Amino acid sequence: MGLYNGLKAQNIKERKGLEKNQNILDFMGSTELAANLFRATQTEEKLRRENIRGKNEANQTHYEVGKKVRQTIADLGGTMPEDLPTPEKSTKQIEKEQEKKKSKINKKR
Repeated sequence: MGLYNGLKAQNIKERKGLEKNQNILDFMGSTELAANLFRATQTEEKLRRENIRGKNEANQTHYEVGKKVRQTIADLGGTMPEDLPTPEKSTKQIEKEQEKKKSKINKKR
């Protein structure tokens, strides 16, 4: 929520026009994925380094780290994650298409 200015997963899905069964991570471009990965890895490190225990404390840490990542994006003049375009195809769709292409190429050999 910190990275997305308080938006919850359901709000993000709605903004992206996703169905309930679709995974948000499957419909992110590289910039948005990178921001989320950075947030996740830095949160994990902070939880471990500071020996943070308990669900509430962990959730608060996730929020705070996300907020700092968001602030860094703003400081750099970047586009906020919720304002980035949603790819037309999911990563799973792209992977399937590439597998089909590989399969066709291999059959021709």
